[in-house]
Amino acid sequence: MLVLTRKNGETIKIGDDIEITIISAKNDQVKIGINAPKNVEIFRKEIYDQILSENEQASKDISGMLNFFKK
Repeated sequence: MLVLTRKNGETIKIGDDIEITIISAKNDQVKIGINAPKNVEIFRKEIYDQILSENEQASKDISGMLNFFKK
């Protein structure tokens, strides 16, 4: 993991297309702004993990249904 120190208003570049700007930082919260192409999906990690879990469960449900109908 790369760890960087940034001040309010400073930016981090990821590749050619993504910029992360520190909007504000106080106490234990940091507000960031993200500029990225519209085709790049951006999620909070806990939401992304939930999506993966729900997709995995849906896949299992469909597999179970297909196996049921094969009998």
